[in-house]
Amino acid sequence: MAKTKVKFVCQECGYESPKWMGKCPACQAWNTLVEEKEVTKTRHVSTGGSQKASKPERITGITIQEEERIITKMPEFNRVLGGGIVPGSLVLIGGDPGIGKSTLLLQISSQLAQKGLDILYISGEESVRQTKLRADRLEIKSDNLYVMAETNLQQLADAIHDMKPSFVVVDSIQTVYHSEITSAPGSVSQVRESTSELMRMAKQNGIPIFIVGHVTKEGSIAGPRLLEHMVDTVLYFEGERHHTFRIVRSVKNRFGSTHEMGIFEMKEEGLQEVFNPSEIFLEERSSGVAGSTIVASMEGTRPVLVEIQALISPTSFGNPRRMATGLSQNRVPLLMAVLEKRAGLLLQNQDAYIKVAGGIKLDEPAIDLAIAVSIASSFRDKPTKPDDILIGEVGLTGEVRRVSRIEQRIQEAAKLGFKRAIIPNNNLSSWNPPDSLEVVGVDTVQDALKITLTET
Repeated sequence: MAKTKVKFVCQECGYESPKWMGKCPACQAWNTLVEEKEVTKTRHVSTGGSQKASKPERITGITIQEEERIITKMPEFNRVLGGGIVPGSLVLIGGDPGIGKSTLLLQISSQLAQKGLDILYISGEESVRQTKLRADRLEIKSDNLYVMAETNLQQLADAIHDMKPSFVVVDSIQTVYHSEITSAPGSVSQVRESTSELMRMAKQNGIPIFIVGHVTKEGSIAGPRLLEHMVDTVLYFEGERHHTFRIVRSVKNRFGSTHEMGIFEMKEEGLQEVFNPSEIFLEERSSGVAGSTIVASMEGTRPVLVEIQALISPTSFGNPRRMATGLSQNRVPLLMAVLEKRAGLLLQNQDAYIKVAGGIKLDEPAIDLAIAVSIASSFRDKPTKPDDILIGEVGLTGEVRRVSRIEQRIQEAAKLGFKRAIIPNNNLSSWNPPDSLEVVGVDTVQDALKITLTET
């Protein structure tokens, strides 16, 4: 006879407790413990001759066979995944509502269907007619693309088993439920069971499955963190509704490099690739204006040139403001403290507003020097040269530290017509920079300020 047990599960980290608590002792989150009923049943494990227990093998005696990836007609999407879709992989893609997740996956499904593959698109949030309306808007017409509106996990499993498609999309994982679990769809138990079942089907049948995940207001994928640990690849779909550009960023990939980035532009006929994002981000730059610098940032294996803008103005309050858009909020006061202590700039009574133009987010240390110079440029009201590019990490003692992949950054800058690059002195090695670009090495942030602000 089945027994019913009541437990309280944290919806953030999955911590289980026999009683309700206001604060989760594991992740310290408030009001996240939700009551769930667990029905335990006696299960008999089959020991028939068809199942064989796995045995340890020598790693030198294991033979591997390179599986051919499924290539889409979007090179940007293929590169984010590490070279294409791996058969049998489970990929999670998250993003804000209305950002374009369903549009992207429907376009990918249509491209694969045109290659003769059977594609199954399962929608748990829209009816088949609503999916058809989106397909008509995107001008998607293919007899190999099948659409299904279902949220029951058993029904999904039966459809995949009977059809045996080459590619499956589940939109979204928070709407899928297991009938034997009494908790609501989207809870920890439902998400864990549904994801593990989809993972099992993907691995056993060699079918790549893409699942869509909702995000919270903080920007992370909703539900427990175990969802990101279970899947093979995690993609984030970033961008603002008021801008046409969308960024697909890889934050976890078992089959390729992480932090790869693909840029798309949202149009009426769907998402289109942007093959030269640096040129797009710099096309509206105003030359000869104080507070503007250019930096070459690495997004995975791709160098991207973006503009960093700073506005420094005297404050009328006792506590000056420090605001940042597109980069860490803690980086601005840190660099301003370095400039005040090491470069002699009196910034303690100044409001600071820093922005990465174009809506892109940067988090690598190599952008420190560009931020520091843009702050000093706005404070002194002296513009930098429009054909200068700055690369380097700034330490607390004011030193400029070396960065990785300096050759690719310099080559991208030379390709876009920049004439001079200010980089860390330790990065000046035996490699030969392009003839069209002058490379200047600096040891401290004071040296960078003398070069960029006194020669204008």
